[in-house]
Amino acid sequence: MDSFIEYLKSSKNKAENTLVAYKRDIQAFETFMKGRGRKSLTQCRESDAVAYILELNNASKSKATINRKISSLRAFYDYKESMGEIDENPFSKIKSAKNDKRQIEFLTVEEVEELLKYPDNSHKGIRDKALLEFMYGTGARVTEVVRLKFTDLNLRMNFVTLKDNEGESRIVPIGSYAHAALTRYIDVAYAAIKGGERKDDDYVFINFRGDALTRQGIWKILKEYGRKAGFEEKMTPQVLRNSFAVHILQNGGDLKTLQELMGFEDMSVGIAYLSVTNVRIKDVFNKTHPRA
Repeated sequence: MDSFIEYLKSSKNKAENTLVAYKRDIQAFETFMKGRGRKSLTQCRESDAVAYILELNNASKSKATINRKISSLRAFYDYKESMGEIDENPFSKIKSAKNDKRQIEFLTVEEVEELLKYPDNSHKGIRDKALLEFMYGTGARVTEVVRLKFTDLNLRMNFVTLKDNEGESRIVPIGSYAHAALTRYIDVAYAAIKGGERKDDDYVFINFRGDALTRQGIWKILKEYGRKAGFEEKMTPQVLRNSFAVHILQNGGDLKTLQELMGFEDMSVGIAYLSVTNVRIKDVFNKTHPRA
């Protein structure tokens, strides 16, 4: 740390007050790292960085404080990387906290089960059930659902290739419920909705003109079933995606796996989801433990 502070002083001409702030931020992180059993700051991994920011959030530190600490530690590890002491900056993917903290809305498991009761046995209902099961079961973005083709599905091996707006793709498992709903949709309803035979290059989720469902069409479908289930106001594609994430974390999933499944680059997204689950855990503890 001393060499970094000297570097800031001699090469960057940082003011004395700034140097004191940097040193204080690094020392605080060093204490945190020791609590995690790390013997040196150079042993820091991305998981340590994520855990530290989460701790600051849980301690109700202000956004300004968190952003300053992120900036200090990112600069410190940039220096360590430039000196060849580490291979990669563990704070490189940790973005600054946004001023407007987004409220993460999601459905409970019970609400998801209630939602999935409403699609009927008509061709439309069978398609809609497959759509809902797929979106909740994979955490897919609405744009990924819109562009999904049969060539992206591998129902025999139970996985799907999802493609985002940037042309990036990721492979996600298909669970048993989504698999069963998709199979029924393909076998029973697809040809009737399309008005012709299915081709490998066809879009999976289509309207009754045989065209791919649009973002607006999917929103309308979700609002329809949200209204029937009693929570139309919060029923959006993002809420289903959020539900996928939160339920995985609530059941013991880890952030790194969630990142791979959902395809987000910024780990602060994962921290936000984890914060929600921690809040729920604390709420249950406070309500149920006799000595809470």
